Amino acid sequence: MVRMNVLADALKSISNAEKRGKRQVLLRPSSKVIIRFLKVMMKHGYIGEFEIVDDHRSGKIVVNLTGRLNKCGVISPRYDVGISDIETWTNDLLPSLQFGYVVMTTSQGIMDHEEAKRKHLGGKILGFFFLLF
Repeated sequence: MVRMNVLADALKSISNAEKRGKRQVLLRPSSKVIIRFLKVMMKHGYIGEFEIVDDHRSGKIVVNLTGRLNKCGVISPRYDVGISDIETWTNDLLPSLQFGYVVMTTSQGIMDHEEAKRKHLGGKILGFFFLLF
């Protein structure tokens, strides 16, 4: 069976493991996009450290979970988002302005929507993650 969207599989595995109360989750296969998405999540404290395991095939990632994640998902297809449209996408995807981030890929790399607004960049939308109390 061929995997169509590796990022969607990885985020769904994280979301399911978080719902079950697991402390770690194994993601395979690995990709650069998944690693950069996880770095954004780790920077904001939604997941713990993660380790990349090189098995001389497609690679694996072991992610430590902190219990601070309610939902994460992928937006497919990857819509073009201009600087003026970032606000409407965050309103549509996130439960409120205080919780969560929308992750986008720009010409300067993968970053969250706040950093893209600060740098005055548009790009393509990858996904989102948030926490509710």
